[in-house]
Amino acid sequence: MQIDVRLGPGLATAAGGRRLRVVLPHGATVENLLERLRALEPGIAAGLDSALPVVAGSHASRGQRLADGDQVALLMPVAGGAAANRQSKRRAPWP
Repeated sequence: MQIDVRLGPGLATAAGGRRLRVVLPHGATVENLLERLRALEPGIAAGLDSALPVVAGSHASRGQRLADGDQVALLMPVAGGAAANRQSKRRAPWP
C-alpha cells in the first residue's frame, strides 16, 4: 500500500523535501512507517523518535494501523509554554 508522508519543517529540511511516498505491506502500522523512513531517509532518523504522527488530521499512536492512501504528517514538538493555571513568579497576576 502507498502512504503519503508530509514532513514538518525540521524533518523536511533534513530530508531535502516536504513530501514522501512510502510503500508498505498491508496491515502496517505507524511504527512500521517510521522504521521504513529510518531506512529510506537516514538524515531524519534521529528526529523520528520525537515526531508526532498525525493520520487523517488526528493524532495517532505508533501502533495504529494504516490504510492504502493514508496521509501521515510527522510534526516536531515545540518547546515552551506553561502548564495550565500556572502563574509567573516574576510579577503579580493581571487585576
